[in-house]
Formats: sequence, C-alpha cells, structure tokens
Amino acid sequence: MAGHSKWANIQHRKGRQDAVRSKLFSKLSKEITVAAKMGDPDPDKNPRLRMAVKEAKTQSVPKDVIDRAIKKSQAGDGDDYEEIRYEGYGPNGVAVIVEAMTDNRNRTASTVRSTFTKNGGNLGETGSVGFMFERKGEIEYGADVGDGDTVMMAAIEAGAEDVQSGEDGHTIWCADTDLNDVSSALETALGESEATRLTWRPTTTTEMDLDAMQKLMKLIDALEDDDDVQRVTTNFEASDDVMAQL
Repeated sequence: MAGHSKWANIQHRKGRQDAVRSKLFSKLSKEITVAAKMGDPDPDKNPRLRMAVKEAKTQSVPKDVIDRAIKKSQAGDGDDYEEIRYEGYGPNGVAVIVEAMTDNRNRTASTVRSTFTKNGGNLGETGSVGFMFERKGEIEYGADVGDGDTVMMAAIEAGAEDVQSGEDGHTIWCADTDLNDVSSALETALGESEATRLTWRPTTTTEMDLDAMQKLMKLIDALEDDDDVQRVTTNFEASDDVMAQL
C-alpha cells in the first residue's frame, strides 16, 4: 500500500502549507461534536471523542475551539449531522471512498456526484468499491521516534497488525476495534502519535501514471473542498518517479 501512505504524506505536507486552516478546523470540530453527541462528552470515557480531540490537537486546533465543539454537542439545539459514505471511481478506474457528515443528505449527494462527474470520475452504489478496502486503525509516528525495528517491536507488543516504515516516518495498522487500546499502548512506549484515526486500507491497488495522478489529485482536492466531506480515501499505486513529479 505504498501509494496510500505516500498520499498521506502529500496530504500531511499540503495541510501544513495551506492557508485554509479554518476549513480544516471546521471539519475537525464537526467530528468532535458528533463524537461527543453519540457518546459521553468526557474524552476519557469516549474513545471516538478522544481520538477526534487528539487529531484536532495534532492539527493545532486551539483548546477553546475544541471545548466549544464539545459543548455544542450538549446544547440540544445543535445541527443534527448524519454520517454518510459514498463510493465511486476516479481517473484510470481508481477506487474512491468519500466519508461525509451532513445535515442535508440531498445537498451532499448532489454535490459529491457533480464533483465526480466534473473531474473524470463517476459515483457508484454503496458497496461498489468498498470490497477493495478493509476498515482499520491507523497510527502515524514521525521518523524521530526510532528506527523501523524499534517501532516494529513496540507495535507487536501493543497488539498491532502491520507496520510500514520509511524516511518520512512510521504507519502502524491495527484492527479497527483495537485502535483505542493499541494507540494507548504505543503512546506509553513511543510517546504521542502524529495521528490516530480509523481509515480504509486498500486490499488491492490501481497503478497510476503521472497524468492519472494529476487528475486524481484534482478530484480529491475538489471533494475535500466541500464542507460536508470529512475524508477521502483511494487505492492508487504510483511509482517514486511519478510521485516526485507531482
């Protein structure tokens, strides 16, 4: 899944360079509000909320914004968000999963469908590409926490399933239901992670050339520009040469 992790690295760098912090903060705040509304408003008693708060802190969301998002969940008059997953195909037949939170299902479906169509893709039925992915927990650490062997041993001890190490850092995978326990054990062993989240991990990949990758990035950027879209995942695979030219 090298391509998938490379895309994560592109997103990570891009996220730091972009000036659109308010849009990112809004999406992270929405996740916090929904997580707190679905469970306990105390992060210590609500694993999903704890992960959402951790992700927000990683992206430098101010504490008062996080607190406000949690309080909004208890207000009773806040927006009623619905979680929806869309599946479709992008350039070169690459599989795309779009996770959204919306208070207007019709608006979001229309926008996502239009975005796919305008950018060389097409929206499919639920399940049309989902079988190409597994739901997993993903934990990211920087390269400075240790070498591959050190991180591998810590991951095994923590109950993780797989580790990918490279010059940009380490990505640790675990069963989706184990994410809270594995991330807590790793935090004790390696310190605080750069990111801890539930994600879709590709089981099969689609090879992309430079032209297809440029089109795919355009599609993903357009989807992520929608306020209702929380996360976009694809199963692309691309050579180092192609990635270097992006």
